[in-house]
Amino acid sequence: MKYFHFLPCISLSIAVGLATAQQVQPVVPARPHDAAVAPVTSAAVVVPPAGYRIGNEDALQVSVWKEPTLSGPLPVRPDGMISLPLVGDIAAAGKTPQELSEAIQDRLKKYIQDPLVTVVVTAANSQKIYVLGEVLHVGQVPLTNGLSVLQAIAASGGLTAYANAKKMYILRTEAGKQVKIPFDYRKVVKGEGGPPPSLLAGDTIVVP
Repeated sequence: MKYFHFLPCISLSIAVGLATAQQVQPVVPARPHDAAVAPVTSAAVVVPPAGYRIGNEDALQVSVWKEPTLSGPLPVRPDGMISLPLVGDIAAAGKTPQELSEAIQDRLKKYIQDPLVTVVVTAANSQKIYVLGEVLHVGQVPLTNGLSVLQAIAASGGLTAYANAKKMYILRTEAGKQVKIPFDYRKVVKGEGGPPPSLLAGDTIVVP
């Protein structure tokens, strides 16, 4: 008969053990916004196309190995020059990043043994086109990779009610001469008449 007196004790011990086990489980508070949190990424780095030539107002990062005082961000001035300690003024516009790094290295050889210079274009500000005429916002538009005629016009606010969509054209300078490239905006929008004309730096879209 004494045996049966242990059953409540055993049941109570099991219940207490389960309750204790439940209490020691780590409690993680719900965070309903976790799914919307995006990973932090670094700022995008501009990667100009192969053979890109530096232009006025571009932003550069010049790095001289083991020489932090000679390294840092540099703007290309309107005259196409940059200035560096020991190097002084040096022409940057018209050169590729590789050509400019070699030119800086040649100047530094007078002061540093075997200098190693890297030049990176961080902002291609010289790459721009212009939109004139019957658009909401006349002016310049940055020429990003793959910018189309339609995107350039959209970036200018779109056409006004007085725009002649059939007689638009692009003005481009080739070999010192101005070339007129006509296109029909309405056909471009509909995907008719072949691919739209591509854009090059310095182009001007005219909307009559």
